[in-house]
Amino acid sequence: MDRDKPREECGLFGIFAPEQDTARLTYFGLYALQHRGQESAGIAVSDDRRIKVHKAMGLVAEVFADDALIAGLRGKMAVGHVRYSTTGSSLLANAQPLVVHFQHGMLALAHNGNLTNAPQLKEELCLRGVVFHSSTDSEIILNLIAGYKRNGLEDAVIKTMMDLRGAYAVLIMGDGKIIGARDPYGIRPLCIGILEGRYCLASESCALDVVGADFLRDVRPGEVVTISAEGLSSRQGPSGSETAHCSFEHIYLARPDSTIDEVNVWESRFRMGRQLAAECPLQADIVIPVPDSGTPAALGYAQALGLHFAEGLMKNRYVGRTFIQPTQEMRETAVRIKLNGNERILRGKNVVMVDDSLVRGTTSLKLIQLVRHCGAREVHMLISSPPVRYPCYYGIDTAERESLIANRMDVDGIRDFIGADSLYYLSENGLRAALRGGDYCLACFDGRYLDPPPPSRAKDDLEKI
Repeated sequence: MDRDKPREECGLFGIFAPEQDTARLTYFGLYALQHRGQESAGIAVSDDRRIKVHKAMGLVAEVFADDALIAGLRGKMAVGHVRYSTTGSSLLANAQPLVVHFQHGMLALAHNGNLTNAPQLKEELCLRGVVFHSSTDSEIILNLIAGYKRNGLEDAVIKTMMDLRGAYAVLIMGDGKIIGARDPYGIRPLCIGILEGRYCLASESCALDVVGADFLRDVRPGEVVTISAEGLSSRQGPSGSETAHCSFEHIYLARPDSTIDEVNVWESRFRMGRQLAAECPLQADIVIPVPDSGTPAALGYAQALGLHFAEGLMKNRYVGRTFIQPTQEMRETAVRIKLNGNERILRGKNVVMVDDSLVRGTTSLKLIQLVRHCGAREVHMLISSPPVRYPCYYGIDTAERESLIANRMDVDGIRDFIGADSLYYLSENGLRAALRGGDYCLACFDGRYLDPPPPSRAKDDLEKI
């Protein structure tokens, strides 16, 4: 079921706080960011001279199940990472933070995003004799920084950013400091917090809340920030001609209690529902969400039209990523393991079901079948985003273009495929209004890529670096 949704590549957390248990704070920060990646987790700590790291495949709680592991990670600063692979395979060698020894000491790097020119950069580095130990484009960034390191770490990061194309947020630890950098478009999120006079960096503000830090601000597009014993400093790296924050962070990826680029995620999803009500008002007995990311939009839709909102689908929150389906019969019924219909609520009702996105369509088909099995008379499907017609090259794992149902079918065809009585997608203008008119990347909807890969490079090529 989960494969019918986009996946985010990873989450980052970093903190400089000599008076604190930095590894434990990073652990809690990563726990708050677990939704951004469930394949691997890791924490690296530094005492200025040496970097120590522990990382493994699995969830944060699995990787650090033994408290002695965290207790053994002592340092005045730490960076952590949770990963879902987009570029590079799901292997321990690709787990982060990446840590290297080189001529000028040690460096650790944690990266969120995707480089559209990674194949060319890797080829150039290989011609220089650089050896790679992983298949992730994050190691490309680390090797570039190491090569530029002669004149200081901040300069090396800025020079590296000039070579990169695509989307990224990175944390680099070395030389007694942590540096955070965000791509010139501001596609991937990164924010700054303050905890008892010390600074931290995180992919989402919810991680700051969990560790007790106060939100300070977002890292600006193209900005390079440094946290160290001297406090917080900033330099402006390469700037893009425009900013383009990722719209899917607000549609699906981010936690609803996060605020990204001054827009609260829950409130933006609620406004998406109200925009749906303005564009497609329906008469119905009940409005139900597809939990959890569809809930704010469903509530916004119901409130705007004065309709009854209820949880017609109940999510089993104890089914983790390791749930396996060894037979075809189990695969076909897996949706019932994760989501179950409440027949007492649904029977005999005309139902509006609200979901955040529809990528392949297979999950929507199964959910509509489930709701009908519970006795619903009609099922109207509303999607609080436009049709996903194009793959993402900027750090979100979406299907190849031919696998995207909106690329192969029109709305009527999709409606027939999923078995809904009606189907409506939020318009692009409606999405922009819900996002308060900011500068957002909508490439997965309209195909207008900011910094596309070379035409000869398919998405699958980038996935195999």
